[in-house]
Amino acid sequence: MDKVVISAARAVADIGEGASLAVGGFGLSGVPNVLIEALHEAGPKGLSVVSNNCGVDGGGLGVLLEAGRIARVTGSYIGENKAFARKYLGGEVEVELTPQGTLAERLRAGGCGIPAFYTPAGVGTAVAEGGMPWRYSPDGSVAVTSPPKEVREFDGVEYVLERGITTDFALVRAARGDRFGNLCFARASRNFNPLAAMAGRITVAEVEELVDALDPEEIHLPGVFVQRVVELTPAQAAAKGIEKRTVRV
Repeated sequence: MDKVVISAARAVADIGEGASLAVGGFGLSGVPNVLIEALHEAGPKGLSVVSNNCGVDGGGLGVLLEAGRIARVTGSYIGENKAFARKYLGGEVEVELTPQGTLAERLRAGGCGIPAFYTPAGVGTAVAEGGMPWRYSPDGSVAVTSPPKEVREFDGVEYVLERGITTDFALVRAARGDRFGNLCFARASRNFNPLAAMAGRITVAEVEELVDALDPEEIHLPGVFVQRVVELTPAQAAAKGIEKRTVRV
């Protein structure tokens, strides 16, 4: 039952070429940076990533993106990552954009064994009707577009069918965890982390504080969804970026 792995490198060693990953975090909050860096050093290519956004320039998933390791991204936000926008528009990476709430529910559904669900988000738009650019050609033309999705009416309201998401692996970060894989997330880091963890067939969690056993009332994600736990050093746990620093004069 002890799921603690001695190092981040050991925890991601079997993530191979072409693997699919669900990765927690939002902006710079709750991003599993230590696991991402270990994966960068391991060197697999052709990764398919499911995450709200693909990190920032030089940070988070942006490290893998800039190294050419990511082939496809399913997310809801390109954001301020210039490398992400450049690679997408230049045809170097395929991107499936989806509404943020829909992405969250697709991950949760996959983790719960639900293959698909209906939602009103996106009805009447390219999300449902298809034609969204997934991949561009180097000359700027659209090479691959999204297919149309099934739309069905319930009680006079139209809904679009969305597929649940499961991935080969998931990488998440938690404030506290125990040896059984139970996790507790702090404040804003409880964003996509629990959902990403649910979607992964093998989920790896880096934790800022490792305890023998969490109190049941503290648990945000039960250990049944987590297969490996990596304890961070104090320096790794304290290393948290600030996306936009503001000061009061």
